[in-house]
Amino acid sequence: MFVASGVLHSAAPATVWIVVLSFVFLECAFIIGLFLPGDSLLFAAGVVLAAHDQEVSAWALALAATVAAVVGNQVGFLVGRRTGVRILARKDGRILNRANLDRAAAFFERWGFWSVVVARWLPWVRTLAPMIAGAAGMDNRRYILANSLGAITWVPILLLLGYYGAGLLDAMPWVKQATTIGSIAFFVVGTGYGLYRYRQEMRRPVDEDPIPAESH
Repeated sequence: MFVASGVLHSAAPATVWIVVLSFVFLECAFIIGLFLPGDSLLFAAGVVLAAHDQEVSAWALALAATVAAVVGNQVGFLVGRRTGVRILARKDGRILNRANLDRAAAFFERWGFWSVVVARWLPWVRTLAPMIAGAAGMDNRRYILANSLGAITWVPILLLLGYYGAGLLDAMPWVKQATTIGSIAFFVVGTGYGLYRYRQEMRRPVDEDPIPAESH
């Protein structure tokens, strides 16, 4: 019980705000975002705020994190427009490989505008989509609209689902407490593992081999 109380106390609402806004921006803007647990972070943030009865803070954070997601994706778009995406492929990379980049590019080419919206719900595509859209020369105004629509249908849903989902457990305090601790633990472990994978991936050399001609 004392350990649980300490965990909940350390996860103060102010800390939740800092972590959520930082991670959402990084996940949407830079390649390190591929390895961060964005979906679970938003859900966990809602659970923790529910444990502190911070309903107004949960709604305010949902709005602020939506803005962070939009700004982050816009940064990713500009990075893609300036640098392209081919330099991201790593030889023998598990995630940053040419096959995944090609799949993400094919997804964008097929669905265009809606690929940017739907990509919010696809963890590794979420980070690559802005760069691919930028590299493909998508119209900036059209991209901003798709980017904003995607953020609005991603951030508030997950964060408020965590908040009100945890609130339904008020009749079972021990279950609510276990859910809160589990959400925090999952996020911490997921972040640590993600950063480890990111370091491992970035140590691999850039895949600069020419693309083999397709057989007909």
